[in-house]
Amino acid sequence: MSSTLLPPHNLLSTAYPTEFKPGAETAVKTCLRIAPTEKVTLITDEATIEIAASLAAQLEAVGCEWNAFVLEDLAPRPLVAMPSEVLADMETSHVSIFAVLVQQNELKSRMQMTNVVNRRKMRHAHMVNITGEVMVEGMRADFLHIDRLSQKVLDLVRPAKLIRATTAAGTDIRAELNPEYKWFKTSGIISTEKWGNLPGGEVFTAPGEVNGTFVVDGVVGDYLCRRYGALAQNPLTIEIAKNRIVSCDSQHKQLRDDFWEYTHRDENSDRVGEFAIGTNIGVTRVIGNILQDEKFPGIHIAFGDPYGNHTGAPWSATTHIDVVGLGFNIWVDDQQIMREGKFLIDA
Repeated sequence: MSSTLLPPHNLLSTAYPTEFKPGAETAVKTCLRIAPTEKVTLITDEATIEIAASLAAQLEAVGCEWNAFVLEDLAPRPLVAMPSEVLADMETSHVSIFAVLVQQNELKSRMQMTNVVNRRKMRHAHMVNITGEVMVEGMRADFLHIDRLSQKVLDLVRPAKLIRATTAAGTDIRAELNPEYKWFKTSGIISTEKWGNLPGGEVFTAPGEVNGTFVVDGVVGDYLCRRYGALAQNPLTIEIAKNRIVSCDSQHKQLRDDFWEYTHRDENSDRVGEFAIGTNIGVTRVIGNILQDEKFPGIHIAFGDPYGNHTGAPWSATTHIDVVGLGFNIWVDDQQIMREGKFLIDA
């Protein structure tokens, strides 16, 4: 029951809102199922220090060994690389938690961290851009219920050949599935098979080929989410052919230009690398935070890296950006599983 905290950040003496406690307890005890005999690496930053303090209190209550690192104590932001002290500590941990407000161009440093997670098969909670709002909304979901629903969706999509999705806003896409690529469930119940975001609630794969129109009236991901927020009033329309972006447009021209620049940084930045179905039925609205909003029931896709270590896709990218739509109708082969954003299957 020890912690190595880099001064001046003693998380156990850092005050935090009491309403964070249920979400923190869910993360530590339900989602990660941390045992007293295990060791945990907790990574945070100045902006997220109160959330980290609520997590630290729960780690202390479990009685496990844990070390905490505040990124600004170790390196200037935005990070060029994940600090060596963090990576070294992870080499002897069973579990890691990353609760950080990320900055532009820090994806490489996060990939260095998840490379350790993947290699060592750690249970890892990825709480990128976690906020107080998410702690008291998405993190209070019934993740055991979400896990049961996610498993039912997973059982339907794994043998499927085609998924079609439409929305009233104009989305109409067809995803042909590659049987050689694996589907994964990240329901919030985190295992060594695949690290997961918290809050959780999705099943995903790398698609074989996606074609059609995707209207982003939810949010776009990474740092652009914080910049532009919810997009219901200024949606982004993306045309996709043979898994690549053909064009994109929006009345918000800066959003259009920023998204285009992000998705054309390397040869695969414009390629659909992830096709996912959000399953967090505890999330009832889009709040302009990709961490929670991508779990909203419906479809989200991502352009860029396909998480090939997990999905089996034989290509990679230096970028990965999600896009979220709203109000989906979804068919898995010939079976409709969602109508206007509501699941037609029970958990």
